[in-house]
Amino acid sequence: MKFTIYQESRPGKRPSNQDRIAYCYSRDALFMVVADGMGGHLHGEVAAQIAVQYITEAFQRESHPANLADPFLFLSGAISNAHHAILDYAADRFLPEAPRTTCVACIVQDSIAYWAHAGDSRLYVIRGGRILAQTRDHSRVQRMLEDGLISAEEAVNHPARNRIFSCLGGGHMPQIDYSRKTPLMTGDMVVLCTDGVWGPLSNELITGALSEGNVMQAVPALLNQAESRGGANADNLSMIAMRWEENYTEDTLGSVSTKTMPVDSFTTQMEEFAKARKGAQPLPNLSDDEIEQAIQEINAAIRKFSK
Repeated sequence: MKFTIYQESRPGKRPSNQDRIAYCYSRDALFMVVADGMGGHLHGEVAAQIAVQYITEAFQRESHPANLADPFLFLSGAISNAHHAILDYAADRFLPEAPRTTCVACIVQDSIAYWAHAGDSRLYVIRGGRILAQTRDHSRVQRMLEDGLISAEEAVNHPARNRIFSCLGGGHMPQIDYSRKTPLMTGDMVVLCTDGVWGPLSNELITGALSEGNVMQAVPALLNQAESRGGANADNLSMIAMRWEENYTEDTLGSVSTKTMPVDSFTTQMEEFAKARKGAQPLPNLSDDEIEQAIQEINAAIRKFSK
């Protein structure tokens, strides 16, 4: 495989960042995931952390020593188990309501992309400056838009924009939607992001910024625009963008070639929980001991559902 990938997550104007993102690749497969946590003091980011960490670790287990036999089956099992791990975390802490998180995850192997999502974090496949495929938001506003009750312009600032009907955690099993098998061509872009990014930006702005193919410059520029347009209430912003370069004819700045990677190795980019919380200012503030306890509880919840 050969690709260029860049990820970044920011708190925006919020006191803490409840988004979590990660990517991981072996010689023959690439995995990307974005989660947007929902819930009060600490719990939303715990739900997102459990989702991203669990599914990433499951990918590392199940894609070794060979490719995933059925990527859609993997996504179904991993996302469902992450949901149950969040519920288990809540039960162990006697929380009155389980924390929740959106989740969108994508696997690329044999030059084919497979993805699944629950909630309103999005995935786009961009080809030639146009959107080839896009996830459908599991939100009340999306349903109203499809039913012709509101216009696209009204949807942008609708008061129910953040009401979603599918997520990991919470009281119901998530509705998980799956893509078709999508072959990738050289130059295709796969983009995963939270609503803090796509909410303030039009599809045209997103595709336009990424049309040059330099994801290492385009992603920070898009986050800057989204944060500026979000104003004083700018939400957490997170994005992963990957440009597929399966031709081995030229190198791009920051490109990754897995051709010479050992068969049994993985490269993972995922911030640890404590590092992801750096600079957060929830009220009341958490002590180092409370953060360490949260990390232990997250890992315990994940281990219960790991094979």
